[in-house]
Amino acid sequence: MPIGTLAKTGERCPESGVWTVVGTPTTTAPIARANVMPPYAGKAVTWRLSRLA
Repeated sequence: MPIGTLAKTGERCPESGVWTVVGTPTTTAPIARANVMPPYAGKAVTWRLSRLA
C-alpha cells in the first residue's frame, strides 16, 4: 500500500506501518497489518498511512 492510504476505525489495517489520525486532535500509532483500526479519543476516525514499517 502506498503512503497516504486511508483506513477507518473498525476496518482491517491494509498495511503495517505508522498511521496518523486525519483531523484534529491528531495522533500517530504503529498498527500492524490485519489488526482492526482503533478509535481515537473515543470516536471513530480516519487514519492515513504515514510511514511503512
